[in-house]
Amino acid sequence: MITLWTDGSANPNPGPGGYAVIENDKPVALGGEKDSTNIRMEAKALIDAMKYADGRPCMIYTDSEFWKNVLTLWAEGWEANGWKKKTSGEIKNLELVKEAYELYRQGNVKLIWTKAHVGTKENELADEWANKAREGATL
Repeated sequence: MITLWTDGSANPNPGPGGYAVIENDKPVALGGEKDSTNIRMEAKALIDAMKYADGRPCMIYTDSEFWKNVLTLWAEGWEANGWKKKTSGEIKNLELVKEAYELYRQGNVKLIWTKAHVGTKENELADEWANKAREGATL
């Protein structure tokens, strides 16, 4: 089983964004957008992590409780409801929700939420590399 750590960053938020996927203390995926948000970058990190895993069993650590909940709790109901919330309001970043949920369903993925900025080495590395990607770093 592979273990991946993800993080996304936008500064200011919204503003330039970057994300990273870390395996064995090294980045295996980096990316960014000139005009983005933290939420979008967290999604992109998870999407790239699942693509990188390519069906192999994996544990993906994320400090985005929002995206963990999207994939493990909410997306199934949204899909069953025609990609609409039961309550009023649009699903923001729907294209990312759909892509991430499809990868999650097809993959062999266990998502694990981790608290951010508490000194967890791998989470701190993911944060560091997400910020580097926001500033233009590539693999």
